[in-house]
Amino acid sequence: MKPVELPSLDAIRAAQERISSLAWRTPLVPLQHEEAPGSVQLKLENLQPVGSFKIRGAAHALCRLPRAELRDGVSTASAGNMGRAVAYVARLLGVACRVIVPQHAPETKLRGIEREGAEIVRVPFDRWWTLLLDPRGDEIRGRFVHPVCDTDVIAGHATIGLEIAEALPELDAVIVPFGGGGLGCGIATALRALGRDCRVYASEIETAAPLAASLAAGQPVEVPYTPSLVDGIGGKSLLPGMWELARELLAGSIVVGLRETAEAVRALAERHRVIAEGAAGTALAAALTGHAGAGTTVCVVSGGNIDAAKLSAILEGRVP
Repeated sequence: MKPVELPSLDAIRAAQERISSLAWRTPLVPLQHEEAPGSVQLKLENLQPVGSFKIRGAAHALCRLPRAELRDGVSTASAGNMGRAVAYVARLLGVACRVIVPQHAPETKLRGIEREGAEIVRVPFDRWWTLLLDPRGDEIRGRFVHPVCDTDVIAGHATIGLEIAEALPELDAVIVPFGGGGLGCGIATALRALGRDCRVYASEIETAAPLAASLAAGQPVEVPYTPSLVDGIGGKSLLPGMWELARELLAGSIVVGLRETAEAVRALAERHRVIAEGAAGTALAAALTGHAGAGTTVCVVSGGNIDAAKLSAILEGRVP
């Protein structure tokens, strides 16, 4: 896989204009929580048309592709959210779409992909992860859109950074769920290019936290992966090229547990009527640890595509 290039500020601004009719400008909502350290703002990407921030990167990447490259359709590998986003944009463009998902992908995300008319191909997790590392194989049809290691995808995600900077003159930290790293690195790139002196932290789940382990080791390392209620982030290792970017751009990784994450998801639902999936819950859980500081902090609520059974269990005080 070729090295991942970061977009320039001009490219991010151009992406903001290019996707304006497809991805919504989402609100910042003050968190109501007595244990919040300082002022915590929630960036509600769960309100996007496909229920997650992934619409930004998918829309920008597909809109940048020449029509000739779309003739045979598009494919992506996704645990669910990127697959639905690519399928959504492909449907609007009249392009066939295939989404390769791991066998444990949540049903609510699979139903969302199917509603967009895309084909779903289930593969074992190890095979799915291999496709992220080396996107070649019989599963792929047409043009492959990498969910992380694509400059146009990162530029689309980075538009969140522009919106945060425009809305908050004073900003100390941003906490971003860390899956592949494209979201966090994109936001950090935008904020740095704008001259904003704030820290961008990754939030990871204890069942799969490769960034924290790699930062501790000073080099990329592989970690055990255990499927959990947090299905939108976490893997066995960092993707090629993302280690260098994450080490340079991110202030660190805040690792949280499953119970803390479930409690954060429940707090969002009960206090704000915000439906968040497990990955999004890690950002709030990380903020509540206080490790990002006690100033003005933004938690990116990255998505809201959670299975009803999981949400029901969480609202009952259980950890599914």
